[in-house]
Amino acid sequence: MIKSRLKIMLATREMTQTELAHRTGIRPPTISAIANNSIKTLPISVIDRMCKELNCNVGDLFEYVED
Repeated sequence: MIKSRLKIMLATREMTQTELAHRTGIRPPTISAIANNSIKTLPISVIDRMCKELNCNVGDLFEYVED
């Protein structure tokens, strides 16, 4: 299973989900779904915008955890 590390990334940068949504143009419900591991599909463009804004790599945002 792929798990989001977005909450951790935001906490270390002292940024809210709302602020990330505003800075990236990603809808707040999408940011929330990513942070809460409830999103089913995610366009590469969304990951790209988050990585650019948070100055991180994809592996910093997501991790693979065996079931």
